[in-house]
Amino acid sequence: MKHNPKTRRQFLEHAGTGSLAALTTIALPAITTAIERTDSMKITRIEAVKFRRNLHIGGGSGGEDGAEFFWVRLHTDKGIVGTGETYPYTNGQVGALKDYAQELNLLGRDPRDIEGIWRDFFFQMAMRNAGGADMRVLSALNMAQADILGQSLGVPLYRLLGGKTRPQVRVYNTTTDYWAINNMKMGPDTLKIVTALPACPWGLDPGSMAKHLSGLRAMWRHRPDPPTEGGLQGRSAERIAKALEPYDIMYLEDVMLNTNADALAALASKTSVPLCMSETLATRYEYRPFFERRACAVAMYDVTWCGGVTEAKKIADMAEAYSIPTSPHTCGGPLLFICAAHLSTAVPNFLIMESNYWKWAHQYPYFINNVPVPVVGYVKAPEAPGIGAEIRPEIFRNGDAIVETVAAA
Repeated sequence: MKHNPKTRRQFLEHAGTGSLAALTTIALPAITTAIERTDSMKITRIEAVKFRRNLHIGGGSGGEDGAEFFWVRLHTDKGIVGTGETYPYTNGQVGALKDYAQELNLLGRDPRDIEGIWRDFFFQMAMRNAGGADMRVLSALNMAQADILGQSLGVPLYRLLGGKTRPQVRVYNTTTDYWAINNMKMGPDTLKIVTALPACPWGLDPGSMAKHLSGLRAMWRHRPDPPTEGGLQGRSAERIAKALEPYDIMYLEDVMLNTNADALAALASKTSVPLCMSETLATRYEYRPFFERRACAVAMYDVTWCGGVTEAKKIADMAEAYSIPTSPHTCGGPLLFICAAHLSTAVPNFLIMESNYWKWAHQYPYFINNVPVPVVGYVKAPEAPGIGAEIRPEIFRNGDAIVETVAAA
């Protein structure tokens, strides 16, 4: 039997409203949020959303406690608005957005043509050395398009990425001195931090953690300010990896910069510690040689840096062909966190996703109402159409969010 659901406009006319604006106040069944499948759709306005520089959220972050991210909003002639995100260096990204909006004639194009717009954008970028602000803007634009597509079909983003492989996504916590946990710092407060974090089923108890940390402290005794991720060269990286072997860690991230697949492959052959290739790469084209050379045991990507959520899916699929699991980076804004949760719900070769206590406990709730909060080490992607982030309208009314029109029909 042919199923012929009402369109959004027909539903509203039947309800006596006749206005698409009423969609913001009426809760409709999921099926009525989808537009006609054969309808055209056009981008009518492109906006950059920045946040005031003197914004202070608080919560004991240990350092900067504002918003390092910015949003791209795509308005359509169907009343659907898609929002994407990237970070940091906002000014360069807004400039790139203006340039590409004009160069690619984005106004009037159908935002659901995700692959076509991605290809056009990447071609213009790649012939001028792909990366930087251009890649970050492409990632945000791609996220906004995926958000629109999900809303237009009335399905959550993970459905567009292949549906559920798992009902929930396991996470770990990233702790640094500039995103602290209630002003606690790694080093002197490590055991307190471990105790304060939500329990994870594979976590170490404080006694075991203290035992393991004693060896690591001995290693760093004469170097109180050791190099951070990506700051080591071949021999030093090998020594660090060897020293960590007794601790059976999940993986060692960014022990070297991801600029030489052969160098990382050589290191991988000399240690039993799994190496994670981090989020500093973008697109499947940059990841491919690392997979081919077995230069990593885990692949990390950031959906707001690598070319967008659909490109992250392609990276994950390529990694799966080499039996390499993936572990998304999420230390940006709330839309990144939610998008990564959608992707992690779908991809078969998911290992674990990054999270940050200060962000989901303090920063994200400042901007959205439905933050996925870890429960016993797991989060769930929203079931609402598209990304499903409930952005708080008051941030636009009180001046926290600064909207700039980049292009309009």
